[in-house]
Amino acid sequence: MSSTTGANGDDLAAILGHLGALVADDSQNPPRTITAESAMFAHVRSVLPDDFQVETVDHGDGHVTLHARRGAPGVLFNCHLDTVPVGTGWTVPPLALTVREGRAWGRGTCDIKGAAAALLRVAETTDAPMALLFTSDEEGAGGCCVDRFIRAGGTEGRGVAVICEPTGNRAVLSHRGYLSVKGRFEGRAGHSSEFRALEDSAVHAAGRWMAAALAHCKAEADAGRATCFNIGTVSGGLKSNVIADGCDLHWSARLAPGGDNRALFDALAGLAGAGDRADWHIPFSGPPLPAAGGSADGARRFAERQELEITESVDFWTEASLFSAAGLDALVLGPGHIEQAHIVDEWVALDQLERACGQYRVIVERDGGSERDAGRTA
Repeated sequence: MSSTTGANGDDLAAILGHLGALVADDSQNPPRTITAESAMFAHVRSVLPDDFQVETVDHGDGHVTLHARRGAPGVLFNCHLDTVPVGTGWTVPPLALTVREGRAWGRGTCDIKGAAAALLRVAETTDAPMALLFTSDEEGAGGCCVDRFIRAGGTEGRGVAVICEPTGNRAVLSHRGYLSVKGRFEGRAGHSSEFRALEDSAVHAAGRWMAAALAHCKAEADAGRATCFNIGTVSGGLKSNVIADGCDLHWSARLAPGGDNRALFDALAGLAGAGDRADWHIPFSGPPLPAAGGSADGARRFAERQELEITESVDFWTEASLFSAAGLDALVLGPGHIEQAHIVDEWVALDQLERACGQYRVIVERDGGSERDAGRTA
C-alpha cells in the first residue's frame, strides 16, 4: 500500500518538524523525569487542531497520559513518547534530530517518536474522527499509563486499538507475553557440618525449585506449548560453610499468543515445596497478543480492510496485549525495525515515516468513525 500525501504534499517536512520537537525533549526512562508540562506534551497540545478534546493526566513519577479525541472514533492509536536511556558512543547528537542519507537519527526516532510525528501530521491534515493516546512509561518497569486509561473507561466505544511500535510498516497480529517474577527463598542459618543443611539451606531450596521449573517448562514444550523461560539472576548465602538463610532469584517467561501468565505462575510457584519456602513478587506481567481466550481474527479483518501487509507474530512484547485483554481487537503498526530500536545512533528511514503517515491517514479516513463493531462483525 503506497503512502498518501497531504493537500500540500509536505508530509515529510511536517513529520520531521514534529519529530525534531519530540526528540529534543529528554524523555529517557529511567530516570523518568517526565511531567505533564514536558516539552513533548506541550508540543502535542500546541499542534493539535482546536476541534480535538485533549486531556492530560499526570499520575506522578514520570507517568503521564495525553488523550486527544475528535468526534466519536472507533479506532484508538496508542504511542509511547518515553525512550530508553541514551547511553554512550553516539556519532550524532542523541537529543537532536539529524537528517541525512534518507534517515532520521536521534534517540526515539525509531522507538517510537517517529510514529507520533506521523500521527500528528494526520491530525493536521484530516477532519475525520480520530483518537490518540500518548503515554510516557512503556520503556521502564512499572508502566501504568495504559492500564489506568483502560480502567478509567478510556476504551469505551472503541473497537480497535492500533499500537505504534517498529514493525517495518507491517501489521503485527500476535506476540509473546512477558512475565517478570522475583522470589526470595528462606532458610535457617547454621554450620554446614549439620546434616539439616540439605533441607534448611535456602540455596538448596531454590536449586530444587529451579530444577523443577526447568523440567516443567521442558515438558510443556515437548507437549507443543513452548514458553521462553529464563532464570536471570540468583544470589544467596554468606560462604560455603554457612547454611544459607536466604536466596534471591529473578526469572522471566514469555508465553506464546493465547497463553495465560497467571496460569503459568500458579503452575510454577509451588513446585518442589516452594509454597512453604518462597515469597514471590511480580514486578510486571504483560499478557501475550492476543490475550488469553482472545483471537486475532478481528484484527486480521481490520488489517485486510486497510490493505496492510501482515506479519503474523513477533517475539517482542507491546502494550497491544493490554488492549486485547480489555476486549479490543489490537494490532501493532509502525515505521522502523526493532533492530534499530534501543541502539546507539538510533534511526528510522524517511520513506517509512511517510508510509506510516499514509497508512494512519487511510485508517482514520476510512474507518475512524465506524470501527466500534467492525472488528467483530466483518
